[in-house]
Amino acid sequence: MDEGTDARSRTLSTPWQPAAGDAKMAWVTLRHTVQFGPMVISRTGAPATNSARRALYYLVAPVGHPNYGDELIAASWLGHLARTAPDADVWVDTHSPGPAAVLLDGIHPRARFTDTLWRLCWEAVSDDPWQAAAWVREAVHDPGMMPRLHGGIELLASADVVHVVGGGYINKLWPKQVGLLSGAAAAVARSGGRAAMTGHGLIPASADVAPLLRSLVDHFEVVDVRDEASAALVDVPAGIDDAFLGLGRERYETADDQPEVMLCLQSDLVEVGIGKLAGAVLSTLRSWKVPPDRIGVVEGVPRVDREVFALLERELPGARFYPFSAVWANGLPANPRQTWISTRFHVHLLAAAAGASGVAVSVNPDYYATKHRSLAALGSNWTVLEDLGQVPDRPQAGGYAPDVLDRLRAAKLDVAKAVYLPVERPQPPGAPAEPEPERRRRWPKRFLD
Repeated sequence: MDEGTDARSRTLSTPWQPAAGDAKMAWVTLRHTVQFGPMVISRTGAPATNSARRALYYLVAPVGHPNYGDELIAASWLGHLARTAPDADVWVDTHSPGPAAVLLDGIHPRARFTDTLWRLCWEAVSDDPWQAAAWVREAVHDPGMMPRLHGGIELLASADVVHVVGGGYINKLWPKQVGLLSGAAAAVARSGGRAAMTGHGLIPASADVAPLLRSLVDHFEVVDVRDEASAALVDVPAGIDDAFLGLGRERYETADDQPEVMLCLQSDLVEVGIGKLAGAVLSTLRSWKVPPDRIGVVEGVPRVDREVFALLERELPGARFYPFSAVWANGLPANPRQTWISTRFHVHLLAAAAGASGVAVSVNPDYYATKHRSLAALGSNWTVLEDLGQVPDRPQAGGYAPDVLDRLRAAKLDVAKAVYLPVERPQPPGAPAEPEPERRRRWPKRFLD
């Protein structure tokens, strides 16, 4: 899986710690590379200079098939770029570009959406990660292998930064998606740009995939994973989840009448079965003696997070349901006076960041246990429940301490700065400057502050 390092570049691999504090909370791996990349042609056909050529940033993210955490991460990165690089061209490569363009519309004034890398992954004949990665790599180097995606591949291979944003979507559950990493590596091998991966959870990993992943991440200048197990897999220090980049008051609903106890219960990837999950939650609520009309239910994934509540609804008369659409539009209804029970990782993160106490329920030991434990290790103060036969005491410790949260946010911001450092690709002079970008409708203020 070696893309090659030619005489135009020299790479030095060093660990990097961006913020003071706990060393385990703020590490990424940087590979500082001096690049002398290929000539870039402007839209007029003339060679472009660094001053005249608009920066092109290419984000890879699993957005548009709504999932609160995935959409939040993409919105956080687009908001960061809106503040720091509003004139850059930004492309988001996702499996569902149409819905994503609606959900994330206007956060960055020049953001557009496509699905090139995801389509290349789907076209791989085998689910074997080695074969899928090789197929995508070769298609990026030789677009004639997928002629109907030729234009998209050429766009990808012209990016200054190819940034595979965080989440838990490159692992054994979706083995072909390792092609997203090989495609990003191949793209910057062609362009002389920078590859970055941030906030990734790579567990559970396919058998024998560690050498492949380590080979791929060698081609990334910024490597950031969010848990210790993923860090051990690719031999880098552990970092934190990308959602810490976008934390702020604007992420939360401000209503005064929010319920006392909140639930977020998924029905997908539930290894123990949704009936057992429903029974465990109902037993816990009875033990805590919570009146049903003081309970709220949050939907992180539309319909998928309604099914367990449907089993409990008759037992919880008066409970308030918050559909995904309301959460996305108004913010998460979380505050420090609440207690949460959540199977969803990013709901755990955001509610704990709001100061709420909670129980994180692991419904899949190979996947969710690792995720929830990583947040508890960072100081969420939540109970991580892995045995659904136990009834946990109602926690009262609150969520993240303010100083811990400030340190985590600062660490992620430093990662963002590393990803989007200027990319030096010297070009001949003489290209005309492009006009100022047209400003489109902006997303509500909560995504831009």
